[in-house]
Amino acid sequence: QVQLVESGGGLVQAGGSLRLSCAASGRTFSSDAMGWFRQAPGKEHEFVAVIGWSGTTSYADSVKGRFTISRDNAKNMVYLQMNSLKPEDTAVYYCNADHVYRNYAYRGRELDYWGQGTQVTVSS
Repeated sequence: QVQLVESGGGLVQAGGSLRLSCAASGRTFSSDAMGWFRQAPGKEHEFVAVIGWSGTTSYADSVKGRFTISRDNAKNMVYLQMNSLKPEDTAVYYCNADHVYRNYAYRGRELDYWGQGTQVTVSS
């Protein structure tokens, strides 16, 4: 059974940092694109970042320069380092994976796999 399990969320003050982790299991994801979406209360899912199997990355404009996505294929893990956090970053953050990198940001719930999410709350 394939699973994506997020961890690392929590409460942080504005300007602070958090590192989210996503542990994938059930099969190897070394050839897949892996990424993060988020959903704030009352809003739609929003693309955050994606990393391809070769390390190519793409970010939402709202997080560019503050967030960094990375992966460890040997451990079947993907990470999201979040710096200079703002109250508007408050959301549930979801890890996801798909066999296709192209247009990852626009395919949302069409992506192959989603985790259950981890809450990130940024206080002002």
